[in-house]
Amino acid sequence: QVQLVESGGGLVQPGGSLRLSCAASGNIFSIYSMGWYRQAPGKQRDLVALITSSGSTTYVDSVKGRFTISRDNAKNTVTLQMNSLGPVDTAVYYCNLRLRVEGERVYEYDYWGQGTQVTVSS
Repeated sequence: QVQLVESGGGLVQPGGSLRLSCAASGNIFSIYSMGWYRQAPGKQRDLVALITSSGSTTYVDSVKGRFTISRDNAKNTVTLQMNSLGPVDTAVYYCNLRLRVEGERVYEYDYWGQGTQVTVSS
């Protein structure tokens, strides 16, 4: 079993910053990526940013230049630095860990944190 523990969410004023952290533990192996997704009320869960174990990053267009994802592979943690926050960023943010096992077939397993609320409001 894999456990993802998130921290750093909260209430922030527009233009402010927050830093989300996620620590993975348990039966983790063959980590392909760690990342953050977010889900606003009534909307689907969408990718915000992810980083692979080799350091490649992916961002949704709406956060490019404002958010930065980083990872400490030794500690199995991922951090999302969020700057210049606006109300559109209000959502529950979920940490994601993807395991990838390659053999004759490729198996991918996704694990999710419980979610941390980010509210941007004045």
